[in-house]
Amino acid sequence: MVPELHEAMLYCELEDLVVECGLCRRKCLIPEGRKGQCGVRKNVKGKLYSLVFGRTLTASIDPIEKKPLYNFKPGSQCLGVSTFGCNFFCKHCQNWGISQQRREEAIAKVPFTSPGEIVEQALAAGAEGIAYTYTEPTVFAEYALETMKLARSKNLYNVWVSNGYMTRECIDEIAPFLDAINVDLKGNAKFYREIVGNTDINFVKENIAYLHEKKIHLEVTNLIVPGFNDREKDFKEVSEFVASLSPFVPLHFTRFSPQYKLDHLPPTGIEKLHRAKGAAEKAGLKYVYVGNVLEGESTKCPECGAALIKRAGFASQAVGLGKDGECGKCGAETGILV
Repeated sequence: MVPELHEAMLYCELEDLVVECGLCRRKCLIPEGRKGQCGVRKNVKGKLYSLVFGRTLTASIDPIEKKPLYNFKPGSQCLGVSTFGCNFFCKHCQNWGISQQRREEAIAKVPFTSPGEIVEQALAAGAEGIAYTYTEPTVFAEYALETMKLARSKNLYNVWVSNGYMTRECIDEIAPFLDAINVDLKGNAKFYREIVGNTDINFVKENIAYLHEKKIHLEVTNLIVPGFNDREKDFKEVSEFVASLSPFVPLHFTRFSPQYKLDHLPPTGIEKLHRAKGAAEKAGLKYVYVGNVLEGESTKCPECGAALIKRAGFASQAVGLGKDGECGKCGAETGILV
């Protein structure tokens, strides 16, 4: 039996049955009978409800490296879950078929899966954790949070793949149960306004810094889109920002493939990925990776250069790590969680 709509978290009731959503930085003012910009949070008679609680679209076993998280639990498998909706409108979204789906009738057709059932699926598959991914987990935070609490009680890890546009209040709610997060730092300020959909890059940077302060394992991804965020200035800006947090925060530069409303663009040139990587290493970052290419990227000790993790595609093997993530050769701390 499908339960009634699940009341949303982090909203306040205003006059005339209007509510203000406090889950993401858009802070939508939603009149009665309408939905927020994410399309999955609806005002019903002055109360805000999640339309996607329990509406799991994916439940697939993935390597943790696919998220991508390279310095967290290398070689482990996780159950990737998602729902409809997103608080961004990225013109290059690779999952636009579900992230931009906002029709209630389509959402309602998805079979209900409880948080407990998600956790049981992960355990039955032998996964070590659960990834909240493919669409933005912020917009299904209620569903994610209940699942995360149950997962933690069963010794499963929880990871988010996020655009980083949630409020601090949302971070405070999920942080006690969140083990790792990969945040997309998508481009420059203009990119956020014009390609992402009238958003502010500074909010994303503030959240990345706050997540790091919370001591949640953090990795950052920058998708390089030709003609939009592929200048040396762009590489330098993102690299220096990440380095300002810690030289041990991994930064992934990933290759753009033509998608959605930017399907007329060419793929990112491999040489640009390596120029970006060079800029990040010049900025002092110890772990810089290129993604969406057929190159196996191993992780080396930043102190002695010994191989720590060998990779082939999404498959990886820890070959030089101690039991606490230290370098097995020189003993240096690596910041890698095993």
